[in-house]
Amino acid sequence: MDWLWLLAAILVLVGIAGSILPMLPGIPLVFAGLLMAAWLDGFAKVSVFTIVIIGLIALLALIVEFVASFITVKKAGASQYALWGAAIGGLVGFFVGPFGLIIGTAVGAAIGELLAKKETSQATAVGIAAGLGFVIALVAKVVLLVTMLAIFAYAYYV
Repeated sequence: MDWLWLLAAILVLVGIAGSILPMLPGIPLVFAGLLMAAWLDGFAKVSVFTIVIIGLIALLALIVEFVASFITVKKAGASQYALWGAAIGGLVGFFVGPFGLIIGTAVGAAIGELLAKKETSQATAVGIAAGLGFVIALVAKVVLLVTMLAIFAYAYYV
């Protein structure tokens, strides 16, 4: 049974890392780890209701992750090429590190927009919006992740 507690802790830790590295499903892993820990304790310290609340926050974090970047890029008037460029740039940037993700997303969106409209001012605006959207989504996701962990810790230890 101790190895299951270890597995729950590993899920949470990998999930925390995955919240910053987008190639890992961070929020779902954290939720799975917290759910497993509550289940292992028979929901004695962390109730099913609390896990449902944490699950709703996890769902909100996933929605924010997808919507924030999309809205900022669309508000800048991005083309479909810019959206594809942002995705490809983010993927390439992943291998450079956390800052590579932001820069890769922004540069990819700008290049995609430049290919679509051949206008540098619009491409620059879209690139900045893509980078800003990524940062906004990341910050919101981390705030929601900390909220999930705080609610679990409060329920478990108080």
